[in-house]
Amino acid sequence: MRRVVCPGSFDPVTNGHLDIISRASRLYDEVVVAVLINKSKKSLFTVEERAEMIAEVTAEYGNVTVDTFYGLTVDYCREQDIPVIVRGLRAVSDYEYELQMAQMNHRIAGVETLFMATNPEYAFLSSSLMKEVVRFGGDISGLVPDSVHDRLVARLRERD
Repeated sequence: MRRVVCPGSFDPVTNGHLDIISRASRLYDEVVVAVLINKSKKSLFTVEERAEMIAEVTAEYGNVTVDTFYGLTVDYCREQDIPVIVRGLRAVSDYEYELQMAQMNHRIAGVETLFMATNPEYAFLSSSLMKEVVRFGGDISGLVPDSVHDRLVARLRERD
């Protein structure tokens, strides 16, 4: 069985993330979306909420599972026997950082990294940008799944 992990914080998941996940699901038997628990970062959604949203919006794929992890992605890969990490690249600036990480991951654990060019329709998306736009009353319809949009708007209203 060919397995791949798609790691990230997904705070919240965007249509750009979903594009990479769905494309990976056509290439691999199983895609594990691994939500990072980053104790040093103040997330808008809890790790459980982020995992729940991803599970909800990827349910249609059938071969996508969602998990959470703390620590290095390569350690997670070793523990789960997953030989490949998939990463989306939005711009050249992403490539330099991601290439360094890929080389380190291969050096540490022999884990390969598959880079997927982001669909140009979503190349400008980031979770941070989505939160910022909503925080100031902007419309992000069509940039995140509808259910995520509703949760994001509600959460930011709670905080104001």
